Amino acid sequence: MTTEPKLRHPEKAHKPDNVSPRKPKWIRVKAPTSAAYNETRRLMREKNLHTVCEEAACPNIGECWSQRHATVMILGDICTRACAFCNVATGKPAAIDPLEPENTGIAAQELGLRHMVITSVDRDDLADGGADQFAQSIRKVHELSPDTTVEVLTPDFRGKDGALEIVIAAKPDVFNHNLETVPVLYPHIRPGARFDHSLNLLKRAKDLDPDVFTKSGIMVGLGETFDQVLEVMDHMRTANVDFLTIGQYLQPTPKHVGVDRFVHPDEFSDYQRIALDKGFLHVAATPMTRSSYHADADFAALRAARLAARKD
Repeated sequence: MTTEPKLRHPEKAHKPDNVSPRKPKWIRVKAPTSAAYNETRRLMREKNLHTVCEEAACPNIGECWSQRHATVMILGDICTRACAFCNVATGKPAAIDPLEPENTGIAAQELGLRHMVITSVDRDDLADGGADQFAQSIRKVHELSPDTTVEVLTPDFRGKDGALEIVIAAKPDVFNHNLETVPVLYPHIRPGARFDHSLNLLKRAKDLDPDVFTKSGIMVGLGETFDQVLEVMDHMRTANVDFLTIGQYLQPTPKHVGVDRFVHPDEFSDYQRIALDKGFLHVAATPMTRSSYHADADFAALRAARLAARKD
């Protein structure tokens, strides 16, 4: 019996490599060397859990795992889509692991997490897009590690009626879905998705549960303009998104779309200031910001900002 290989963007396999400019001095990555890093890695392997930290080649893995913070990626490690920026393998996914939700809960408990982020690959092959596995995982974390708050970073569930409702009913503390980039770049950067659909998913999540924090993020350095980023902020605010993340796109391999430019830290500071003025409860905007980077501290700040806003 043969198995289909995991391919990273097979449609680009014969195209010339994309060349990105040299990284500037403000892009710095810490090497994974600590004992806590190795212990986190051991636990993930022992529980047969995938992490987006590894699969997406996150530059912050050394820092986060050294603090015993790992983002579990459920539903396997093979994605049914092939976004131009993403390092996760594309191909035919394997069957869902029925032990994955419980092992996710055990990981939260053993790592002693105050806040856990659960994400996934896209599973367009499943009738619910993997929504039930998200719901089971949320409930297991609540059951096995009741002091741990849960953030989910979900796919768009495009064409999967009822999927969002399943996830929200499990009561995550934060519902995150990344818009990733500005609308004009979607055909090139995120061809399997639609900006309006993703935006509406965020709005519907808040409509279904007004108490859930909603969160979304974009990458910069893909060819967008400053004004286009501000327009995305306005779209997010119309959808009542609470928390915005903005980070520098870093090319995972030469086969992925190249970096258009490295955005200066001062521009990230401008984005943060403007976004807060537009009404976001919390904003993380730095070159190294990623969706789950410092997620526990950001959640604490987000909750404090809501309490302060309600007092006003």
